[in-house]
Amino acid sequence: MNDYERIAKIIRYLNEHASSQPGLATLAEIAGLSESHFHRLFSRWASVTPKDFLQCLTAEHAREMLLRGASVLDASLDSGLSGPGRLHDLCIKLDAASPGEIKSAGEGWKIRAGLADSSFGKCLIADGPRGICHIEFTDSIEPVQTRWHRAEIEVDDEWAEAAALKVFSRSPSKGRPLKAMVCGTDFQVKVWRALMAIPPGTLTTYGRLAEAIGKPGAARAVGTAVGKNELAYLIPCHRVIRETGVIGQYRWGKERKQAMTAFESNLSAC
Repeated sequence: MNDYERIAKIIRYLNEHASSQPGLATLAEIAGLSESHFHRLFSRWASVTPKDFLQCLTAEHAREMLLRGASVLDASLDSGLSGPGRLHDLCIKLDAASPGEIKSAGEGWKIRAGLADSSFGKCLIADGPRGICHIEFTDSIEPVQTRWHRAEIEVDDEWAEAAALKVFSRSPSKGRPLKAMVCGTDFQVKVWRALMAIPPGTLTTYGRLAEAIGKPGAARAVGTAVGKNELAYLIPCHRVIRETGVIGQYRWGKERKQAMTAFESNLSAC
């Protein structure tokens, strides 16, 4: 068996067994090679690592299910992921702040914050010890100073510009995952994780989001949680619309929400 036949065999296997999330050892055994040899061979032929290739298949399968009307939870589980939060973890590592961290208001922390130009206007980005902790569309750093009033805040617009390039990247799954931290109740965090499972170019409703987290009938509470999101765009609350299909309001402006959904729809069509 030559190298091409080995790679073709593995790709066929991954297409058929992606939902079981096979590891490197399993794939190397099927190819009849050591793990290190197989990893080098696959990366050279496919231009991505076996893990990255599997993640692409996983995300694509989940996306197809969502487009067919499956819930976020069903799409995640059927794709071999542990739940909605894992789907978007391919791109973003999201952690929830502990009650103590929320109560301390950043005491003892050093937070870097700055203003940057983004695809959707001027934005404020802040980064703390646990990752990005604040993003919103504004021309002032005052929201961070208010939210984390006990922290030592360093204003760095140059850093913010570089961070904005990653946050608003057309290909967020490339490179190392972004780290972010959110502050909210267990229910709010559950809603935000479900939001992160919605692929770009796809819209959902408050009702379907409620079903996805196992709380059918809680659409109003879900809507409130969506409105409390402090990581604009990174947690895509702009992908939620009303049951009637109307875009609806948006914390940072209805026009901005329309621009975001149109932008992502065009990208997904490319």
